[in-house]
This record gives sequence, structure tokens and C-alpha cells, in this order.
Amino acid sequence: MARKIRDIMTGSPTSVSPELDIVTVARAMRDEDIGAVLVAEGDDMKGLVTDRDLVIRGLASGDDPKQVKIGGLASSATATIGPDDTTDKAAQLMRERAVRRLPVVEDGRPVGIISIGDLAVEKDTESALADISAARPNT
Repeated sequence: MARKIRDIMTGSPTSVSPELDIVTVARAMRDEDIGAVLVAEGDDMKGLVTDRDLVIRGLASGDDPKQVKIGGLASSATATIGPDDTTDKAAQLMRERAVRRLPVVEDGRPVGIISIGDLAVEKDTESALADISAARPNT
């Protein structure tokens, strides 16, 4: 039987204001050792930004990173999942939407994030992705 999302998600996701600059957000991601943040105004989720988005959409633009607002880099959260949904449903949504992370939403509020790495560790423990995802980060 597939496990529930709440059993493997990263809870208490970091949310940032769309008005923050990308340098501030990059430092927060570094300090918290995370690869994605939710972009929100209060409980209203506007989207998701990954470390890759910071580089590809932010730094590569050539604009002053202290002037680039994170809201302009956010991918809209076109797919979300609930904490009581199954890991099978998360894998299906990721496959259909070609995304690596899904915000976990309960009662209209973001309560977590689940990544493709989380699913690999849970569902395919022998895979290279599971090994990489479970490993300690490089320092």
C-alpha cells in the first residue's frame, strides 16, 4: 500500500515574499540547506522557486541580482497535493506535469513540499536517485 504524503514530505516549508531579491532568497536557501522555497503573500501561494531557477532565470539574465525580485522567477504552482494523498498520486502528478517538486496544501495553506528525491527514497530504495537524495549534502 502506498504511504501518505504527510509521512515523507518536508513540513513547514520556507515561504518568501515575492518582493524579496534573489540574493536574500539564495542566502536563505543556503542557510536552511534547502533547494526550493514557496513564494507567497500571507497564506496565498503564488508559486515555487528552486535553486536552479535562481541561476537560470535570475543570475543568467545579467541583471543586478539585488534588484531582481523573486516573484518574477517563480513557477506558478500548477499542481499541488494534499497531505493525505498517496505517494503514488504524487508520482503520477510529477510525471504528468513534468515537475520535480509539489507543494503540499491543506485547507488552502501550504504545509509542506514533496520532491522526486523523497519519492525515490520511499519507493525505489535501490536507485541511484534514492542514494543521492538520502546522502548528506556536500560542504
